Amino acid sequence: MRKLIFYSSLLLLLQSAGMHLSAQNQASFELGSGLKFSLNEGAYQFKMGGMIQPYLGLARTNSQQLDKSLNVKRTYFNISGTAIKEKVRFFLQTDFSQGTPLMDAWLAFEPIKDLSITIGQKQSIANNREMLLMEDKLQFADRSLLSTSFCLTGREIGLFVEKKINFLNIGIVPQIAVTSGDGRNSFGIDSRDVDLGGLKYSGRMDLYPLGYFTKGNEDLVADLFHEKTLKMVIGGAASYNTGASHSVGEGHGDFQLYDVNGLVKLPDYRKIYGDILLKYQGFSFLGEAVISSATTLDGSYTTSSNASPLIPTQISEYLALGTAYNAQIGYVSKNGYALDLRYDALMPEFATNPSSLISKTTGLTVGFSKYFKQNDLKMQATVSSFTYSDNSNELLGSLILQVVF
Repeated sequence: MRKLIFYSSLLLLLQSAGMHLSAQNQASFELGSGLKFSLNEGAYQFKMGGMIQPYLGLARTNSQQLDKSLNVKRTYFNISGTAIKEKVRFFLQTDFSQGTPLMDAWLAFEPIKDLSITIGQKQSIANNREMLLMEDKLQFADRSLLSTSFCLTGREIGLFVEKKINFLNIGIVPQIAVTSGDGRNSFGIDSRDVDLGGLKYSGRMDLYPLGYFTKGNEDLVADLFHEKTLKMVIGGAASYNTGASHSVGEGHGDFQLYDVNGLVKLPDYRKIYGDILLKYQGFSFLGEAVISSATTLDGSYTTSSNASPLIPTQISEYLALGTAYNAQIGYVSKNGYALDLRYDALMPEFATNPSSLISKTTGLTVGFSKYFKQNDLKMQATVSSFTYSDNSNELLGSLILQVVF
């Protein structure tokens, strides 16, 4: 009887304490929104989440035997938080499918409304529209040829500034960034593995001539929110990477060139992007283009002994140089069924150099998806066909399940 009274009293005490705590602190979980904590009457917000993508892949080149693969394409874990009064936000994300798992790690300060100053490692503003989106927000599970040929993860470490401007019903979003020019933080094997070359300077301008997308729909390619009126964003980005030593400027030390004195002399790498995204009542269209080039090549040698001067077309063997186009169109029904089509084309700057990193390639992808809970729980099947400069053909198929928690 005493035990019964004791445990009953303890239960009532815990319930009372829980009611007291819940008045100021709350916790909730929902698929796609993660585990959320609201503390001190909402003054501080904290969230834990992630994403997994089990993947079945099929591949065949020309008439060779069919290759099969079964793995997990992406395994993300992230934490984020906001201090309302202090106007500070942070985000940390890892991908345990990679050998170097750190993807994002940044701290943002918003001194005034719609002005954000961010320092740390995050997605670069200087890439195409698709590369601005998180991996769980993509229309296709695999990024386009344009994205994969001129970027890796798209992350860079540095300083980023963004301002949102509202003029009548028009949205204008200018952004600038100064980054290391070597992609993600290397966290090298020792302290001598430092970044090489100079800094990278980037800028982007996005124009929303018909107003911003519906909240939650701005970070997606597919029109899952079925915009009631036509909405679009037209964007352009440019970057200048001083002293690049990686094929797409997201690493360092992959190659070295030299001056007449045998000292390291790295080329400058430039990229210009243009893109447009339209959405209307479930229909979406994404168009993207890029052109890349290199400069400060005069007086460059491939060896420190000055025995091998760099031939002008030879730089395409070190840097991804050329142009590319990507076009995606799709429709999502209100009950979550979607049909998507993508066409890609790559063209090298120097078509006469067979060793160019960028070679003439075209790709066509068809995807069918079922969205069970918007983009947070979906299943997608895709078939892709790629034709290369040597007229070889590769056929890829995939079935992927995406769960965002």
